[in-house]
Amino acid sequence: MQNLRFVSLLALIVFSAACSSPSEPIEITAEELHASTDKLTDVMVHDIFSPPVASRVYAYPSIAAYEIMALHSDSYRSLQGQVSGLTAIPKPKTDSPMNYRLAALIAHMDMGRRLIFSEDKVTAFRDSLYSVWEKRNPREFETARTYGLEVAEFMAAWMKEDNYNQTRTMSKFTVDTDDPSRWQPTPPSYMEGIEPHWNKIRPFVIDSAAQFKPTPPPPFDMEQGSAFYEEVKEVYEISNEITEKGDESEEVAIAQFWDCNPYVSVTRGHLMFATKKISPGAHWMGITKIACRDTKSDFDKTTYAYAKTAIAMADAFISCWDEKYRSNLIRPETLINEYIDDSWKPVLQTPPFPEYTSGHSVVSGAASVALTDIFGPAFAFDDDTELKYGLPIRSFASFQAAADEAAISRMYGGIHYRKAVEVGVKQGRDLGKFVIDHLEMLEDSKEVATLSGTDNN
Repeated sequence: MQNLRFVSLLALIVFSAACSSPSEPIEITAEELHASTDKLTDVMVHDIFSPPVASRVYAYPSIAAYEIMALHSDSYRSLQGQVSGLTAIPKPKTDSPMNYRLAALIAHMDMGRRLIFSEDKVTAFRDSLYSVWEKRNPREFETARTYGLEVAEFMAAWMKEDNYNQTRTMSKFTVDTDDPSRWQPTPPSYMEGIEPHWNKIRPFVIDSAAQFKPTPPPPFDMEQGSAFYEEVKEVYEISNEITEKGDESEEVAIAQFWDCNPYVSVTRGHLMFATKKISPGAHWMGITKIACRDTKSDFDKTTYAYAKTAIAMADAFISCWDEKYRSNLIRPETLINEYIDDSWKPVLQTPPFPEYTSGHSVVSGAASVALTDIFGPAFAFDDDTELKYGLPIRSFASFQAAADEAAISRMYGGIHYRKAVEVGVKQGRDLGKFVIDHLEMLEDSKEVATLSGTDNN
């Protein structure tokens, strides 16, 4: 009997000790944010998101995480009043200590879940983390989760006012077959023009979709010797020159590295399927991750870098798509096949929207300006973003150099004329400069510009 009482008492002591022992703090580092962003990218590749829509998917989760981070930071400022329609996020309704980084990450995942089709994939990723955090410190986890989801709900309400839902019900793009200068669907799948109403999406920082309206392309004229004909001919001649080099062609390697076409149709006999790839925005979010890791940036600076880059790219797509469906210019492939060589094919598959200006050029220009503002003008890096898609690492001396290569890759790929590339990258850089000049995200720019810190809560 006494032995039984002793065993019972010992069990009670062990149980009491276990209950009273302090829980382990939940440490959130930049790597968790990288993983959450990578998960969004993987799901968007699976779901096949168009480049403009993908930029929106990156922007809202990044801003949600940034706003929670900035709320408790002495180094970063809120975007309220700086980004169109954004007001102050709610503050925590508890006196309990708040793990703001955990709340920011939870908000990031929840906003991402709302923006993609395969919610189950993000939910499974989230739940795998939830189970670890809940076991480690249930009270800290629940406090942060409640707040992170509250902010996500607030951000979702703001997001709903950006006209995206309205554009889903607008008319499809009508092809003008009577005007030879106007864009027409291209082989092999002859897809209709995507997102013709993207200029109606609410911008984040720029005043309007047309604020950075570029100079127009050369007047359409297929008479030999005209400025426009020479642009078409140049694409044809460059393509022939670089493909004759075979596997030794650096230009072809550059075109393939920056392809970033989310939906490449492949036809084999009666079978048609898609080779899925990342979008231009995904490539630059990958470069953002590389820069953050190379500088050992902590969670806060990483959140800042993702948000600033995502905002610049989202506005760049709005600006670019505004011009695409204004000028509505026909692609090289269509004209070369009709006027020069009916058997010619571009190195890259022509994407399904008008030619002018080059989307990758505009977005790369904007992203490179944002990243240069964060990490400096001479930031050399090795870009391994495309490794998982079977392409080798390419090295760059700066973000600007990477943007220049991304732009010219569109000519090498045979999908853009020279002016679309050169004017496009300028359009993006002008827009990017406007964004960084009008976003005051740092409390002390001199101090935070050199932040690379170590993660701690």
